[in-house]
Amino acid sequence: MQPTFVTERLILRPLQLADAPSIQNLAGEKDVASTTLSIPHPYPDGAAESFIAATQERYSKNLGSTFALISKETSELVGCAGMHIVSDYNRAELAYWIGKPYWGHGYATEAARRMLEYGFDELKLNRIWAAALDRNPASSMVMQKIGMKYEGKLVQHIKKWGEYEDLVYYGITISEYETALG
Repeated sequence: MQPTFVTERLILRPLQLADAPSIQNLAGEKDVASTTLSIPHPYPDGAAESFIAATQERYSKNLGSTFALISKETSELVGCAGMHIVSDYNRAELAYWIGKPYWGHGYATEAARRMLEYGFDELKLNRIWAAALDRNPASSMVMQKIGMKYEGKLVQHIKKWGEYEDLVYYGITISEYETALG
């Protein structure tokens, strides 16, 4: 069973079908979708339910965990965070998004930090990495705040809404994580 975590202001819990309307509403916001690699806009009906089912299947196959980020104060879903695991290499990709009404409150940093703890302390991963669109400096700042190091840029690596986009990559290994903890 996928764990639930509690941070200072968030509850990170497995996604539930009841989360689908909030996911569709928040992730479907054009400004949110435009800063992610794969969230569509407009967000189609039924896509949130399919996303939730896919995350549950990935977890059952040990391919990753995706969590609903719930505000402890309001009990509202503010975004999602997760890791896609590549067990052959003992590494995972960290991914997250935050709904626009909740931008600038530090929720992504708080959730991403807890995801690193989960990945290194509980899953015993060797490496965690993440990518962001180069034009999304807020996401890069989250990665820097949690101790990830800039590893490079892939120029025009993806195509988002008909435009080529540069991706920046960040990563951290278990030894770097442990050193940062002191």
